[in-house]
Amino acid sequence: MDQRVSLITLAASDLERSATFYQAMGWRRVETPDGMVVFDLIGQVLGLYPREKLAEEFGGDAGRFGGGIVLSHNVPVKEDVAVLIDRARAAGADILTEPVDVFWGGHHGHFADPDGHVWEIAFNPFSTLGPNGEFRWNGYE
Repeated sequence: MDQRVSLITLAASDLERSATFYQAMGWRRVETPDGMVVFDLIGQVLGLYPREKLAEEFGGDAGRFGGGIVLSHNVPVKEDVAVLIDRARAAGADILTEPVDVFWGGHHGHFADPDGHVWEIAFNPFSTLGPNGEFRWNGYE
């Protein structure tokens, strides 16, 4: 696993209120599907996602994603998701979700580190990584 975070997802109890806050801070939203808000950062992304929808990814248990933050590590090919979830398992992680195809066309799995911090390992076919693994919502071409 490369030493980088691709996407930081914050669970939002009121998505538009959170989006308005970050926009007031001077950040610009990027085009996204309904139900989420994304801001491209320098080499990574901040995503806002409804708290209840994030809980659904963990079987409806909001407590499984800690304080409402998920750190994502995006990989260049789908098969790398299973490789890194297996590496996390071997290192002693609590596997929260096994690798699975996602409704939006990607593939991901989740684990918690020894202190309970949640990581997503994801492949997003619509967001090609940059030459150094940089992540941008609509990819690097």
